[in-house]
Amino acid sequence: MDTAADRPVPDTAADRSVPEARGSGKAGGPAHGDGGFSRRALLGTAGATGLVLGAAGGAVGYTAAPSQATPLTSLGAGKAMFHGKHQPGILTAMHACGHLVAFDLAAGAGRKEAAALLRRWSETARRLMAGEATAQDDTDVARDAGPSSLTVTFGFGHGFFARTGLEARRPVALDPLPDFSSDRLDKVRSNGDLWVQIGANDALVAFHALRALQKDAGRAARLRWQMNGFNRSPGATARPLTTRNLMGQIDGTRNPQPSEADFDRRIFVPAAPTKDPEWMANGSYVVVRRIRMLLDDWEKLPVAEQEGVIGRRKSDGAPLSGGGETTEMELDRTDAEGTLVVPINAHARIARPDQNGGAAMLRRPFSYHDGFDPDGVPDAGLLFVCWQADPLRGFVPVQRKLDRGDALSAFVRHEASGLFAVPGGAAEGGYVGQGLLEG
Repeated sequence: MDTAADRPVPDTAADRSVPEARGSGKAGGPAHGDGGFSRRALLGTAGATGLVLGAAGGAVGYTAAPSQATPLTSLGAGKAMFHGKHQPGILTAMHACGHLVAFDLAAGAGRKEAAALLRRWSETARRLMAGEATAQDDTDVARDAGPSSLTVTFGFGHGFFARTGLEARRPVALDPLPDFSSDRLDKVRSNGDLWVQIGANDALVAFHALRALQKDAGRAARLRWQMNGFNRSPGATARPLTTRNLMGQIDGTRNPQPSEADFDRRIFVPAAPTKDPEWMANGSYVVVRRIRMLLDDWEKLPVAEQEGVIGRRKSDGAPLSGGGETTEMELDRTDAEGTLVVPINAHARIARPDQNGGAAMLRRPFSYHDGFDPDGVPDAGLLFVCWQADPLRGFVPVQRKLDRGDALSAFVRHEASGLFAVPGGAAEGGYVGQGLLEG
């Protein structure tokens, strides 16, 4: 599904060094109780051995006496950097699990309270991404794990600027998205003043970050909505592969790559003078959509019909016109009867950048499953997350075209939506959004 997925992007900014120890969250307190091992001791064994536990090794580690430290696997030792040119969680490789959360500023909270909140959030994110405990009242949920490639990303919604008296600094690109005929949006689960994306390769690490940030919000902001997602875990396949979505389709083949010459121009706001305000330099705009997949209907289709809806083979993601997954799709190719091999309304055909004026988005989604309806219908689908320098040139033209005739539309339902301005990364000693809130 070329518009609602992500090919894993190399995490060029990732620092695979061993993180610092996690403390107890109490000043001067030990990292663990008597007879236990400190976080530093646990993490230190990872770099020394480079051991990744197999089935037998996992069994030994599970039954080992508490006095023996099991080496941390490479999965837990992965570490992303909080400070940098861009915020983490954009170029980072897809995570195994994550949370998308929106907050509204509380009544009476304004620019001062928002700045204090972003300072708290940024410090908490920095500490947790480094494998450290929170500054106070750490819950110890993740005390046995490394940072597990945790990333935390912050953004501002349209309403944030009026609440803080900063309307004059609101980007034009943050104007509300247009209505689409296929939308069935729940306003309660859409938009929001503040947006947080949490991703990690361990579910407890991700939840620990979610809980810490929610507690940090205090009286300054209240939760508006939360969505939980997952992807295939790193190492789950014999070799690196493009992920599959819950329809079983390889998903994200045509995602733009950082190696492409125009990647930065299409995904990030340039630092040079542009129509965007200065505080958005090196930032990006993210569109978030909760897209429910009508799996009961989809799974009734024969595989050949599913492939016609998408325009790609289900087995390997190759275009129906032939070749492998990354082979260029031949849109004009016909069969012996003169019928287009890739149907005119196939999702992959309609979503191609060269069919949409070059519109491109960096898609980095999560799948989700929120249980079953009373009649047994699964509430499952895609938490679509796409990044672009300008949503009016990225998401909007593609979605408008899909809205008019995408064969996939009969099998999906757009139930929630949001657009957020995500500023560039925080400088050392600074916090995300400082240029906006203190500028």
